Amino acid sequence: MTDLEDPVEARPWREGDGPAPTVWTWPLADPPALWVRQNGSWRWSPVTARQDWPDSRVAYQVLIDTDGTTSKSHRTFWWPHEGLRVAHRSAAEPTTEAGRGGDLPRPPRRVKFA
Repeated sequence: MTDLEDPVEARPWREGDGPAPTVWTWPLADPPALWVRQNGSWRWSPVTARQDWPDSRVAYQVLIDTDGTTSKSHRTFWWPHEGLRVAHRSAAEPTTEAGRGGDLPRPPRRVKFA
């Protein structure tokens, strides 16, 4: 059995990095998921976004339970890495259009009752 390293966490984009990465999201009802190696365990992690950087690097942002306590946080990891594996593919196509993918839900429509 080989010892796999945890995936490399990507730092956030900064203005000095040049053009911002293109961010892709999926509908919240059907996100893809990755198995993420963390502290010797594989963790099921829904993908909240994919970042395509201008220099051809790719990073995936996931919602992960890093320590087994069921408390989840967002982490972004560089792809590909042996510590990341596809767990689930979404049936939906990703989008870069705000409000159509995994962005915050739109507020409920206000209806006046007579």
